[in-house]
Amino acid sequence: MQTKAKWYVVHTYSGYENKVKANLERTIANRNLEDYILDIQIPMEEVVEMKDEEKRVVTRKKFPGYIIIKMVLTDDSWYIVRNTRGVTGFVGPGSKPIPLTEEEVENMGIENQTIVLNYAVGDSVKIKNGPLENFVGIVEDISMEKKKVKVVVSMFGRETPVELDFNMVENV
Repeated sequence: MQTKAKWYVVHTYSGYENKVKANLERTIANRNLEDYILDIQIPMEEVVEMKDEEKRVVTRKKFPGYIIIKMVLTDDSWYIVRNTRGVTGFVGPGSKPIPLTEEEVENMGIENQTIVLNYAVGDSVKIKNGPLENFVGIVEDISMEKKKVKVVVSMFGRETPVELDFNMVENV
């Protein structure tokens, strides 16, 4: 059942995101719908604000007026979410909910997948594909945010830094 679950965007009254989330969680528990509505999130971000020449880190909603729900879309689950106090509807054409694509979910940072790399900074790696296939280089930097690794490769007698995707290199 959980493999059919997708992420949907639900529009709420502005400022009601937390109330809607709490009401939905209560309804899910009361009606035993944990198998259909798996997760409810309000995407947040940390922002640095300047106030009276003082820096403060504040947590804000990334998308005010919206919550993101991971659910298996059935008539019952759609009805329960749609008729929760504070919900104005699903995002999609007409009243038909459209699930987010994998790329959108990844870009929004909703589902954080843990990436385990078998190499670290300073390790020798071999490039598996692309124009520099079979070149060997040293890992100089790893960027988890961009999912990129910077490798210094020796080409034409010069050390050249190259930025590659995680899956393009392997440990030697």
